[in-house]
Amino acid sequence: MSTIVRKLNASIAKDKVELNTTEGITGFAYILGSILCTVYGQIIVKWQVAKAGALPATFSERIPFLARLLFNPWILSGILGGFFALVCWLAAMTKFQLSYAYPFMSLAFVFVLILSAVLFHEPLTIAKILGVLLIIAGIIVGSRG
Repeated sequence: MSTIVRKLNASIAKDKVELNTTEGITGFAYILGSILCTVYGQIIVKWQVAKAGALPATFSERIPFLARLLFNPWILSGILGGFFALVCWLAAMTKFQLSYAYPFMSLAFVFVLILSAVLFHEPLTIAKILGVLLIIAGIIVGSRG
C-alpha cells in the first residue's frame, strides 16, 4: 500500500509546473488548444443544425434527419474538433494539476457567448455579460490558489 501512495505522491508532485517556463507556456498552449477545439465544435454544430431546420415531429422522420446531420462533413469536423480537444487536454494534464487547469475550460463559455452573438446574432444580455465576468473572476481567483 505504501508503494502505491509513494507513486501517487510522485505523480502529483510532477504535476507542479513552473508557469513562467517553456514547459508552463506549452501547458497553457495545450489548454488553449483544448478550449479552441471545443468552441470550434460547438459553433460548427450550431451552424449546421440551424441550417438543417427544426427536428421533425415524428420519430420516423427524426432518424434520417439526425443521420444526415451526423454524417454531414461539417458536423464530422466538429466531432474531430472534439477529439483534438481531448488530445490537447491529455497533454495539458501532463503539465498541470486538474484543479488548476480545469477552471480555464470555462473560457469556452466566454468564446461561445461572443461568437454566438457575432455569428448567429444571439442576444447579448446584461445577465450573460455579468455571468461571463463572474466566470473570468473565478478563473483569476482559482488560478492564484
